[in-house]
Amino acid sequence: MIRKLIRRVGRDDGGAAAAEMALVTPLLLILLCGGLEIGNYFMDEHRLVKAVRDGARYAARKDFTYFQTCDATPSGTVANDTETLVRTSLLINGSDQLANLDDSITITTKCSTGVGGTTYAGIYKDMANGARYVEVSATVDYLPVLAPFGFSLMGAKLNAKQQAAVAGV
Repeated sequence: MIRKLIRRVGRDDGGAAAAEMALVTPLLLILLCGGLEIGNYFMDEHRLVKAVRDGARYAARKDFTYFQTCDATPSGTVANDTETLVRTSLLINGSDQLANLDDSITITTKCSTGVGGTTYAGIYKDMANGARYVEVSATVDYLPVLAPFGFSLMGAKLNAKQQAAVAGV
């Protein structure tokens, strides 16, 4: 009688699917949440890169008089206007898409002197220290989508840098 009972219990596979699903569910959740987090990271990085690129283009179209010194912040309101543009490029429906962007945007004028005593022509021919370009960079802390569930990437940052030749007005 006991042998018959053991055989019958050993052949019963009614709960096998539930047991297999219980073993596979954590793995499926890790894959799903990982894909969601990686997608969000790349989307936030794309937004930041686009905003910095727009800021560099904007600053590069300002007049040459704002870019007189090398390795310095452009004069006038160019730096403030560019920072505002980068910040507002990250706004979607009035809400900031990337947190902690304050004090992480830098706008710098650089000079390209050329290689081997190159002399510049065109709009750059009369400039001392060579052609001017503007460099805009930003760094922001990454805020994970799964942060409310205890998932944290402490110290993960998004970085973007863009250069554009100053073309003047």
